[in-house]
Amino acid sequence: MPRVVLRAVLVWLVIIAVETAHGVLRTLLLVPLVGDFPARRVSVFTGSLLIFGVAWAYVRWIGAGTRLRLLGVGLLWVVLTVLFEIGLGRYALGLSWERIAEDYDVTRGGLLGFGLLFMAAAPTLAAWLRCGTASQPSTKTFSTL
Repeated sequence: MPRVVLRAVLVWLVIIAVETAHGVLRTLLLVPLVGDFPARRVSVFTGSLLIFGVAWAYVRWIGAGTRLRLLGVGLLWVVLTVLFEIGLGRYALGLSWERIAEDYDVTRGGLLGFGLLFMAAAPTLAAWLRCGTASQPSTKTFSTL
C-alpha cells in the first residue's frame, strides 16, 4: 500500500474518532433541546468544521502533494465513511435502510450528502489554504505543505 494511502486511512481513523465523539455529544446535548432530525442536520455543519480541522492538521503529514492526489484522499475518506455509516447504522445499530437513506435525501431535509461533498474537498481546501494560492494546476506539487 503506498505511503499516501496508508496515511490517508490513518487520518480517516482520526476523523471517525472525532466524528464519533461529535455524535455522542450531539445525542447527549443537542437532541434533548431540538430533537433528533434537526440535531443531525446541524451536526452536518459542525461535523464539516471538525473534518476540516483534522484535514488542516494532517494534510502535510499525508504528503499527497498534488491536487489530484488530495482529491483522491478526500474521495477515499468519503468511500470509507459511507461504508462505515452503513456498517454501523445497519448492522451494529440495526437501523432500517430508510432511516440510513434519510440523512442523504435532500428532498426529505437530509444534508449528509453535502457533508460528504465537503469531506471530498477538505484535503484540497486545507492544502490550498496552507499554500495561499488557487492557481496551481492539478499536477503541480504543493511544495510549501
